[in-house]
Amino acid sequence: MPGAPALPRCPLGREPSPANAADLEAMRRRVWREQGVVSLSVEDITDPWLRQAVVNEATRRWGPRTGGPSHGR
Repeated sequence: MPGAPALPRCPLGREPSPANAADLEAMRRRVWREQGVVSLSVEDITDPWLRQAVVNEATRRWGPRTGGPSHGR
């Protein structure tokens, strides 16, 4: 809208993360070892039973996903 104030700019911006796949994997390893927190992509879980168990637990805790692939389910 002309004349409207500009939206505030976030110092983080909307730029892609500078971390590459190896950096992200190292962060996941460290947080698992230090805090016992697991960060998994559903797409990376190859066992169908385990993948569905993880999806079921996440859905129970945080509700259904609103985006991303649904794996045909």
